[in-house]
Amino acid sequence: MSSPYAPSALFDLSDFPHAALFEGVERAWEALGDRLRDYMDQHTEDRIEGVVEDGAHVRGKVFLAEGARIEAGAFVQGPAILGPGTVVRHGAYLREYVLAGKDCILGHSTECKNAIFMDVASAGHFAYVGDSILGKRVNLGAGTKLANFRVFPGNVNVLGPEGVIKTGMLKLGSILGDDVAIGCNAVAAPGTVIGKNTKVYSLASIHGTIPAESLVRHKPELSIKPLRRR
Repeated sequence: MSSPYAPSALFDLSDFPHAALFEGVERAWEALGDRLRDYMDQHTEDRIEGVVEDGAHVRGKVFLAEGARIEAGAFVQGPAILGPGTVVRHGAYLREYVLAGKDCILGHSTECKNAIFMDVASAGHFAYVGDSILGKRVNLGAGTKLANFRVFPGNVNVLGPEGVIKTGMLKLGSILGDDVAIGCNAVAAPGTVIGKNTKVYSLASIHGTIPAESLVRHKPELSIKPLRRR
């Protein structure tokens, strides 16, 4: 039985043009860090085939594929690879080492760094995506935060059904399998792994390993009382 952390268990890589990132990788997060940086240093072409609108800021080595767009007011710091049809919206901030496939959305007031977006992955509004992987068709609701750094000093570990897995990584956000959808204003703790086709309700505080095909609910009690007039 394959590991729930294997790239093949989380993603369909059959037509992902950067599948080589995951060759020989046992646990998906191993594609981040030095491996992602080395890959992008070697494969990022400094070429703009898409549209960079007036008022956008593009620095460093950036490949913008045909049909992709960087809107006015966005800031992109390379190395960055942005695939066909991908849109970096107004107010987005891409720090170094962001790799996006085709038809992705990196949206308004969204900050990304050391991250992989597979095809049609979307972080449309007010999101933070640090040291994370978003599988195909992943959608982050407005205000979703994928935290990547522990409150207490030390490397990030992944909590799984068999116990703690030491990653050796100081910074690690979330690994989200294909077709994961997360509701607005949810927060994922460092080292969160979510299996394919899982749906997470708004306002959830997520951590650990969540199996594929799950529904994650977070419903705090709402108290409504008559207003006292003074």
